[in-house]
Amino acid sequence: MAENGWHWSDAWIFVSLVIASGAGRHRRAPSSRRPEGVRLTDVLSTADHLNRAIPRRDEVEAAVRRLLGAGLVSVSEGWFRITAEGERLWRSRPSAGLATTVDTVQGVLSRRHTPGSADWSLDEADHAAAVQEYLVRSIPTPRRSPEGHSGRE
Repeated sequence: MAENGWHWSDAWIFVSLVIASGAGRHRRAPSSRRPEGVRLTDVLSTADHLNRAIPRRDEVEAAVRRLLGAGLVSVSEGWFRITAEGERLWRSRPSAGLATTVDTVQGVLSRRHTPGSADWSLDEADHAAAVQEYLVRSIPTPRRSPEGHSGRE
């Protein structure tokens, strides 16, 4: 693949944003989603569930720059959104199982869109804070038995 082409991580971030925002639900109307979009923590959480890895700061920054430049996503005041063009790409992609969705989207990106280059940066501290928030959220809360119940009958 050409150095300036789409990278797997671009598709990974795009798919993570689509799923985190609820745009991936094929029958959900755009007007039923949160208009402000989703936070970086939600994108990282979804990316981890898709690939069992949290995207590095440089992966997120490079992917968002390309996706912004191609008009597929928007970012405003820390809120990430899928644009109408991004939603069209998502809805018109070939059907695939979740395990191959990122690969499928990378192929669609390569055939239908040229990566853009937008002036956007992700501060190391903002990425670290989002990772920390995700990790804290993902720690399971211990179950407790109801008051006065010993668990034995």
